[in-house]
Amino acid sequence: MSYFYDEERDEPKMTKIVICILAFIVCIIIVSMVIGPYYTVWHSMMSGKAELAEANYNRQIAVVEAEAKKMSAEQLAEAEVARAIGVAQANEIIAKSITEQYLRYLWITETAGEGVDKTVVYIPTEGNIPILEANRFE
Repeated sequence: MSYFYDEERDEPKMTKIVICILAFIVCIIIVSMVIGPYYTVWHSMMSGKAELAEANYNRQIAVVEAEAKKMSAEQLAEAEVARAIGVAQANEIIAKSITEQYLRYLWITETAGEGVDKTVVYIPTEGNIPILEANRFE
């Protein structure tokens, strides 16, 4: 004798099948009503943990970027100081070696150099200081 099959009629017992299906559906609904709130709380907790982890990661990224910018600024400042020291030393060396005769020589070579179409006229004056006339056009 079968529970789901009527042997006298040679067909399945539909009422018992329907009752079993309905009982199964009711059990699923009851289980989901009991477990549903726990799942919602668990899901919210997991979402909060994920957001917290992402916020911590973003904060760490911002800190590392700020430290990199700080180190870069310090290195640029050190390079600028080194360049300024070099320029100061060069100016000191130049200041010690420049004479009036050297400046005249530079002016003459710059104004009468190759490819420059200028005429330089020397006019002797008292004290042997020449008056340098430049930019004379033909």
